[in-house]
Amino acid sequence: MQHVPWPLAVVLAAPLAALLAVAVIHRVVVRLGRRSVIMAELASHTHRAFQVFAAMLALRIALQATPLWFDFEMKPELLHLMGIGVILAGAWLVATVLLALEDAIEVRYRIDVPDNRQARRVRTQILLLRRVTIAAIVVITLGVVLMTFPQVRTIGASVLASAGIIGIVAALAAQSVLGNVIAGLQLAFSDAIRLDDVVVVEGEWARVEEITLSHVVLQIWDDRRLILPTSYFTTKPYQNWTRTKSEVLGAVEFDVDWTAPVQPLRDELRRLVETSDLWDRRVCVLQVTDAVGGLVRLRALVSAGDAPRLWDLRCLVREHLIAWVRDHQPDALPRRRAELATAQPGSWRWLPRTTPAKAAAPADGDDRLFSGSHDGDARGTAFAGPEQPEPTLQDTVLDEQTALDQLDEDEPPSVPRRTPPTRDAR
Repeated sequence: MQHVPWPLAVVLAAPLAALLAVAVIHRVVVRLGRRSVIMAELASHTHRAFQVFAAMLALRIALQATPLWFDFEMKPELLHLMGIGVILAGAWLVATVLLALEDAIEVRYRIDVPDNRQARRVRTQILLLRRVTIAAIVVITLGVVLMTFPQVRTIGASVLASAGIIGIVAALAAQSVLGNVIAGLQLAFSDAIRLDDVVVVEGEWARVEEITLSHVVLQIWDDRRLILPTSYFTTKPYQNWTRTKSEVLGAVEFDVDWTAPVQPLRDELRRLVETSDLWDRRVCVLQVTDAVGGLVRLRALVSAGDAPRLWDLRCLVREHLIAWVRDHQPDALPRRRAELATAQPGSWRWLPRTTPAKAAAPADGDDRLFSGSHDGDARGTAFAGPEQPEPTLQDTVLDEQTALDQLDEDEPPSVPRRTPPTRDAR
């Protein structure tokens, strides 16, 4: 009986020694974390899970290593229970390690900077990968725990035999759910939309607030929320205003009379945007886009660094130009003309020919959208399509020969002319 306390002391000392080793390792990792973000995240996330896993693993090993004469009646059940605890603690530790690595990567990409497209793409992928990681760890852990029971291992063969039929039935029953999950993964790695992207969906201007494996939450400009399944963004068209960059263009259209002076309006638009902090100094164009129905339609095109600034700038331009026309050019306000003429002889007369006054030259680029400035030339090149190679002399000859051959094929067959009889034939 004097040997009985020694195995018991070993069983009690094993988890304490494991906790002491974890404390030493944690101290080392914390010191390394002063120079490494990954080590700092590991020390912050995995400490508790590592303690539980190490203590339970040491306790189970100590119980299993005790001499046979120290065995008791419930020892197999206790070992089984401790094994399940080790599996659960190990899953917890693996999950915390993966989450710590994801957080360490996420810290490197800040989204509170102007050009954050790459950071938003990485954060979107990390968010969905985190959900997939947690789901996979939970499923695998439950499977491993169930396989520790002999009864489950016995029926495993029959379950595998019917797995094909069950899989087909489950796939048909959960077709929409699986479709949304696959669409969520596709959104994460196709870079179609990202967190904080500005989109126009179902006629609503909104911001991508949250992306999950099953749905996407959009924050509309008036603080409403629009929730759509992820499969919507892989099957239906939508607008993404920040797909490559946040700079956008906006138009302000209004009608004026035919007598409205365009160049003074163009100069006033330039003066307005140059005094506004909403303009990003890229595009400031005023063009006549239509002239029907007795009115002239003007379009002021301006640019801003992002969509909210553009909205405020458009409202400012519209308000200012309307007030300027009203105060400085009241004759240019839209009006309808009607001429009443009586049908009397000689009521029509010729008007003398007049030479129109030469219009003032607009500022550089203010009357052109696709040329006239560096940004306009770049936009014109982008929308001009692929450049066609210069035709060679051989290509010109072949084209002419092809045209002649086509002309010969299209020409109707000639009818033979009848020759009049000669005098001898008569």
